[in-house]
Amino acid sequence: MTGSDADWTLDPRLARDTVAVGDLALSRLLVMDDARFPWAILVPRRRGAVEPIDLAEHDQQRLTREIATIGAALRAVTVCHKLNIAALGNLVPQLHVHVVARFRHDAAWPRPVWGSGPAQRYDPAARERLVAALAAAIG
Repeated sequence: MTGSDADWTLDPRLARDTVAVGDLALSRLLVMDDARFPWAILVPRRRGAVEPIDLAEHDQQRLTREIATIGAALRAVTVCHKLNIAALGNLVPQLHVHVVARFRHDAAWPRPVWGSGPAQRYDPAARERLVAALAAAIG
């Protein structure tokens, strides 16, 4: 069992590479600052969580619902061809789930986005448009 969200902090690498959209019931919603791929990240606010199985059962269910909500919002906002959903944690052990909008013409297609080259930071206005569109799509 993991700690509560009262003593939770975001991993510094996630904080450095992302922009916060806001908090859902369980997770902090982030957008990866890489303009090549519209990319959301859900980070459950539970101290010590590394794997989904580290969460209490009700939090596992809530995370699944939040993944579906963010996936639907990202698909609606981007009209992508495919969603890639993954919880890797090889570099950042804090539990986080990637929801990546993929396009047949993107820089890594059909390969995974990880290791596909250096991130290309968003123009601030474009990043804010994505953040606002995602926030509006999830309500």
